Formats: sequence, structure tokens, C-alpha cells
Amino acid sequence: MEKLIGVIHLDGEMDLLKDLTYFRCGAAVPFGSRYRLIDFVLSNMVNSNIQDIAVFTRRKYRSLMDHLGTGKAWDLDRKRGGLFILPPDWNDPSDLSRGDLQHFHNNRDFFDRGIGEYVLITGSHHICNIDYRKVFEQHLALGADVTTIYQPISHLSYEHTREKKLELDEDGNVLNITTDASNSNVFMDMYIVKKSLLLELVDYCIARKKDNLLLDGIMANLDRLNVRAYEYSGYLAVINSIESYYKHSLSLLDMDVYTQLFLNRKPIYTKTKDEPPTKYTKSARATGSLVANGCVIEGTVENSILFRGVHIHKDAVVRNSIVMQRCDVHSGTVIDNVILDKDIIISPNRTFIGAPENPYVIAKRKVL
Repeated sequence: MEKLIGVIHLDGEMDLLKDLTYFRCGAAVPFGSRYRLIDFVLSNMVNSNIQDIAVFTRRKYRSLMDHLGTGKAWDLDRKRGGLFILPPDWNDPSDLSRGDLQHFHNNRDFFDRGIGEYVLITGSHHICNIDYRKVFEQHLALGADVTTIYQPISHLSYEHTREKKLELDEDGNVLNITTDASNSNVFMDMYIVKKSLLLELVDYCIARKKDNLLLDGIMANLDRLNVRAYEYSGYLAVINSIESYYKHSLSLLDMDVYTQLFLNRKPIYTKTKDEPPTKYTKSARATGSLVANGCVIEGTVENSILFRGVHIHKDAVVRNSIVMQRCDVHSGTVIDNVILDKDIIISPNRTFIGAPENPYVIAKRKVL
């Protein structure tokens, strides 16, 4: 798909995951025992043969840059094209752009030099395994100016009520974008637009002192633009709160859910770390859990997700919990419905218990 280039636009994503986004942007939050949230949209682009990809980020991006590196894990370390991480390092005194338009205006070289004629713009907090080639084929077949991606949700939960929704007519034309809690057409923060039109809309918004490309450039001009919708029907997890993060993380322990996300279509790539297999001692008891490599299990692990390098000592109990990289849970400790961020040390004989609807979260590098 040489005619399509990708933009992962993180500027509008808020720090909704509380302790987990104190020291990192949301796209860099670990997920599923070895991944980061950005891995899913990035892998979807690569699997759809998109070879020029830019990441727009504004703040707390050190962890993200460390994870993405040169893009080698996604086969994006190329002499021409590949992965471009574009933080807000611009110093144009004549620049009048505001909001997310600043990224498009100040990184115009990326678009001018890219060989693609169309642009796919996405966020990072909608986790799915989607083939963007099918979306692009519909976009071209219908002669659309913009194609938005959405999923109709039959049973709306709290995470969906916070998302943008699409109002559609019977032919799939977008009539409006709304936050109506009763609307079931959840916008997945993904859309395709022709590059020339994109740059025209950016200039249009800047000239009128606007600050949001989607709302001020596209939705405010529905009367003159052909904006269509593509219905996605596969697995979708919306990660926009601690509660939704916890729920969708533990849902991966259901083999049907895991298969839909990881085994149904194309692989999800992530940064490679060469570590040994997990070691289970004679005293270990692990059931119904997802455990990454490099761990040492001496105690009990039930219905939990463990990231790389975790050590669960003898007589420690971990239930219904998410334990991130290099955490150390000592003997006699019990954690239940807990999220431990990276590099946490839990002293012996401690107890931490949360609730499924309100998990107990401990920020990274704590010693308790």
C-alpha cells in the first residue's frame, strides 16, 4: 500500500490512566505482558504495508522514544521512509498554528517528502487488529474525501460513554460527531484523508485561528466534504481509564479474546528483549495466568498478568493482578486486584487488596 502513509497522533490523548501515566504518555503504557499500547496501531499499519509512519507527541515521550527506538522491531529502520518520531521541537517565530494543528504545520516536510497520496491518522488507545487496506479500498471505491472508522457497540459501558460517536445516515455518510452517551457508533479515532486535502484543511483552520483538525477542519465542513464511515467488526478494547485498562488486560486470560487480538490475523510486534524462559520452582503454583519470559515464580500466581523479569517469592500470593516489569514480590505478601507498575519492591508479609471495579494501583519504582 504505497499510496498510504501513517500518522499516530498522540497530542490529544489525555493522561487518563492516573498513576500509570505520571511518568509516561498513554501510548507507552505496558499492556498484555510484553507490549505497549502503541504497538497495536503501529503493527496494524505495518501489517497493512504502510511504510512511512510519523508519531506526533508533545509531552512525557522519553519512555515512548526508548521503546520505539529506530523502529527495527517493526521493520521500519529504513534508508528511505520508515518510522519518524516527531516531538514538538519547532521554533518558527511566524507560526500562528494552535492545538494539534501545530504538529501538521510544523512537520509539513514529512508530508511533502512522503510518497503517499493519502494519510491514515490514528490515536493509540483503541486496541484492535484491523486491516487498513480494506478501509482504504472502501475509501477509494466510494470516492470519499474522508473515511472514518467506527464500531457499533450493542452494550455500551462506561469506557464507551466517554468516547466520540458518529451520527450516520442509512448510506454510511457521517452527519455529525458527538459525545451522546446513548449513541452506539463508537468512533475509533482513526480516519483516512487525501494528503492534499489534509494540508488544505490545516491551512484553512490556521487562517481562522482554529485548533483542532478533526472538529474544526473536517466536521465543521461536512456540507462540502464527502465524509464516509467504515464499520469495523473485530476485537476492540477502549483504554481510557484505569478501570478499562484493568478489565481489558485481564480479559486476555480468556483464550477466545486472546485469539481474536493476537492469533486471528497478523502478528503484533514489540521491542525485542532477549531473556530466558520463566523459571518455576517446586513451590510454584501458577494457574490461569499470562506470564512473560524472564520471570521467577516461587509462590502462587492466579488469574494474573506478569510482565518480563518479575520475581514472585515463595509463599507470596498474586491474584487477579497486573505486575509489570522487574517487580519483586517478597514472601508472605498477598496482592489481589492490584496493578503494580515497573520496578516495584513489595516487602515481606504485606497485603494489598483492591476491587475489580476499582483496582489498587501503585506507581513505578516504589518500595513498600
